[in-house]
Amino acid sequence: MLYILHGEDDFSITQFLGELKRGLGDPSMLATNTSTFDGQKLTLDELRGVCETVPFLAEKRLVIIQGLLGRFEARGDARRPKKEGNRGGAEGAKAFAEAMSHIPESTVVVLTDGRIKGTNPLLKLLMSQGEVRAFALLREAKLRQWIEKEVAAQGAAISPQAAELLAKLVGGNLWVMSGEITKLTLFTSGRRIEAEDINKVVSLAQEANVFVMVDAILDFKAGVAERLLEQLMGKGASSAYLLTMLTRQVRLVVQAKELRRQHKSDIEIQSRLGLAQFPLRKTLEQAQRYPLERLKQLYNKLLQTDLYIKRGKFEGGLALNLLVAELCAQRR
Repeated sequence: MLYILHGEDDFSITQFLGELKRGLGDPSMLATNTSTFDGQKLTLDELRGVCETVPFLAEKRLVIIQGLLGRFEARGDARRPKKEGNRGGAEGAKAFAEAMSHIPESTVVVLTDGRIKGTNPLLKLLMSQGEVRAFALLREAKLRQWIEKEVAAQGAAISPQAAELLAKLVGGNLWVMSGEITKLTLFTSGRRIEAEDINKVVSLAQEANVFVMVDAILDFKAGVAERLLEQLMGKGASSAYLLTMLTRQVRLVVQAKELRRQHKSDIEIQSRLGLAQFPLRKTLEQAQRYPLERLKQLYNKLLQTDLYIKRGKFEGGLALNLLVAELCAQRR
């Protein structure tokens, strides 16, 4: 049996995989019969060998392959030579699809990956061979519904206003969201979670606002950026802290953009940048959205603002306000 699980919502992918494991028999025996591979490095011989291995004292064998579909994503560089059958290309996709067409009944193969295009050659070849499930990040109404369901599952209740605020602050990363809901249910001790509880407890509120402020500045949305800056400073965030956070985030986005250009996997980018899941997702989203020239412009202006503050030319809060106004007024 073949399962293909792809999308940015790796929390739901992990949940689905857990349910699948529970349906395959005794957990201790399944652990003995489970193999996990990095799809970027997997060879055809390794795939054939592991799939054909007979389960040891169990009915099923589980093979999990992470990132194999991403190996065959179009990179937009037709001049780049392809190692057919090994790294990528149409022939390589056909070879892997052919190998997986001979999966025995005793073996369950699960491919997991991030966001994959519908034109992915391996995905197109495998769609008729197994069960394909896409897990996009939850947004807006669907995310609020998930929050309400998760809060109820943890034995609590949440107001609509609090659910909406939590969705805006944390976003669609359900790993982070689940943890924040756990903290909120403990904090409220049985009473309904309200918006004021979110502001007191959610640890990512300031970091999330920094991400949103970077987006607003890069999108020339002066009103949004200025309001967020005012809110953050009103809650006690110093100008030095905000400048450091903004500069760090823009630097990470530029680095992520370069690593993406080098075709590095999400796992390798996460390791290189040293980010947890939530900031990694936001950083990759921003790296995809914004051109390098705009990012460099913002980064240079942030460094210039830092010098202005250190040399006493402007007070910190005023310098940041001037920075936001200048950057958001430069659309041609």
